[in-house]
Amino acid sequence: MKPLNVTQALQQALLQGLERLDAQLLLGALVQQSRTWLQTHDDAQLTDQQVLRWGHWLKRRAAGEPLAYLMGEKEFYGLMLQVSPEVLVPRADTETLVNWALDVLRDEPTRQSTRVVDLGCGSGAVALAIKHSYPTAEMMAVDASPGALALAQENAKRLGLDVRFLSSNWWSALVGQRFHLALSNPPYIAENDPHLAALSHEPAMALTSGPSGLDDLGQLIEHAPEHLQVGAWLLLEHGHTQSPEVRGFMTKRGFSAVTTRTDLAGHERCTGGRWIGNDH
Repeated sequence: MKPLNVTQALQQALLQGLERLDAQLLLGALVQQSRTWLQTHDDAQLTDQQVLRWGHWLKRRAAGEPLAYLMGEKEFYGLMLQVSPEVLVPRADTETLVNWALDVLRDEPTRQSTRVVDLGCGSGAVALAIKHSYPTAEMMAVDASPGALALAQENAKRLGLDVRFLSSNWWSALVGQRFHLALSNPPYIAENDPHLAALSHEPAMALTSGPSGLDDLGQLIEHAPEHLQVGAWLLLEHGHTQSPEVRGFMTKRGFSAVTTRTDLAGHERCTGGRWIGNDH
């Protein structure tokens, strides 16, 4: 077996098309050292076992597998979360949803208990970020995937955050429960979208939602009034071209103050509205 040192391993990764930062993060995970350590120990030799694993990881990465799945973790909103192919890799765009939720919570009058639900929680990224930033929220998170729920519960336990997790297909297991804030980052990609090929390693059930990508968003909006307190907010992440449809759904269903927020790239990423309590 040909020996490799840190410099040679990084060069190998760069030649296979990895960006330098990704290569450093991946190699750091392999040798369990920081990027600073890699820079100051560029002649350190990898063990035979590490050389074998490095080659395997580079093949998986070249095949399009997300870096987070190889490393087993991903940072989101300042929290390091465990991830696996059971869940989507948390995206920076979704921090727009968290920021909006925290704005809502901080603007609301003080209550003895503020009930918040994250629908389709995946790794728990959104629910845990909110609970960490707003500890007094009574946080619930639901998902239909047993694997996702198990991973989210493990993340909550490791971070010491008190979130209640429940198996539910959107609102189905929440009969009789009402919340002051509900939010979701649901599947919103159309079933025939050509970009799906680049996402083949992530769970399809967390990505696609009917011919237009709007099926789950429509279902969440339609049934939300049954589970919202008067004055409660519903916040939804969606595709950057879907905001007109989502605003239309929410307005037709009776939500007020319907508006859209943009992500860091300036794309319309989240739409929300306030339930004014005229459900019949």
